[in-house]
Amino acid sequence: MDVFLNTFFVLLGALFSVLNPIGAIPFFVGLTQDYNKAERSRVSLMAAINVCIILIISFFVGEYVLSFFGITISALRIAGGILIASSGFGLLNANPKKRKGISKEVEEDLQSRTSIALTPLAMPMLAGPGSISLLIAFNQDHKTTPEILSSSLAIFVVSILIFLVLRSAHYLAKYLGASGIVAISRIVGFLTVAIGIQYIISAVLSIIRGI
Repeated sequence: MDVFLNTFFVLLGALFSVLNPIGAIPFFVGLTQDYNKAERSRVSLMAAINVCIILIISFFVGEYVLSFFGITISALRIAGGILIASSGFGLLNANPKKRKGISKEVEEDLQSRTSIALTPLAMPMLAGPGSISLLIAFNQDHKTTPEILSSSLAIFVVSILIFLVLRSAHYLAKYLGASGIVAISRIVGFLTVAIGIQYIISAVLSIIRGI
């Protein structure tokens, strides 16, 4: 039970920090400002489901993709650590009006879409390279049945949290304001940078031990 709970809370905290649904609030509010309450709830639910599917596939299939391309876990941890830390630095300098990976042309095109649940909300806004690489690396170190079940539960729970945050986005935006969202994003950003650096350190130590 201790292993189950420890794995659950470690992965839940890491995923929530890297996914950072709080930071997606301004973007979600902007894209759904003309939607009614039912439409916003539907988009929130579909985005959460899409994120859950992407994360589950990454966790269980990512290892085989690495093997196919001949990528070592140490290389993945270093690359993932850099991506995660880079994402964290972006959050430390958060600007609610700017979102990663979304150009002006793409954002204008998205405004005319009937559904934004998969792109850009689920990917790359939430489930991006950082969270995918985190899950692949996490799977390598947690292969027992309790750890796999616990990790799957953590992915499911973080997806529920994403749904709740997005569903309440318009209320949270009014309550927190732009400065409140930026402040939370910077706190989450600091934790995300630490997670990324820890992954790099773990990879370097693993390489040194193997020499």
